[in-house]
Amino acid sequence: MQILRAFITGGLICLIGQLLLSLTNMTPARILVLFVVSGVILGGLGIYEKIVAFGGCGATVPLTGFGYSLAKGAIEGAQQNGLIGALAGGLKSTSAGIAMSIAIGLIVSLLFQPKLRK
Repeated sequence: MQILRAFITGGLICLIGQLLLSLTNMTPARILVLFVVSGVILGGLGIYEKIVAFGGCGATVPLTGFGYSLAKGAIEGAQQNGLIGALAGGLKSTSAGIAMSIAIGLIVSLLFQPKLRK
């Protein structure tokens, strides 16, 4: 049952992204930023916690989950160390994902040759 809930949650997030792509003039980059910011806002308000409780990985893997992790880390850091903790907490909670993205980007750039548009 958990797999079905994760599939439904992740699918709904992807459906929202596809609808934004198809029905608006928003670029993919703006939609990605919108997803991260909405994850931060919903995480800060405590709403995304309920979505994660229902959807599990279906809610934490998409970009909204990244924003949620930033907000959660910032809140925990602020409670422990004040303003500096708020800044460091978000980075600390997402550092593994950021490092993996950089490493995979480097590997892919070494394996494939980019084609320039003319």
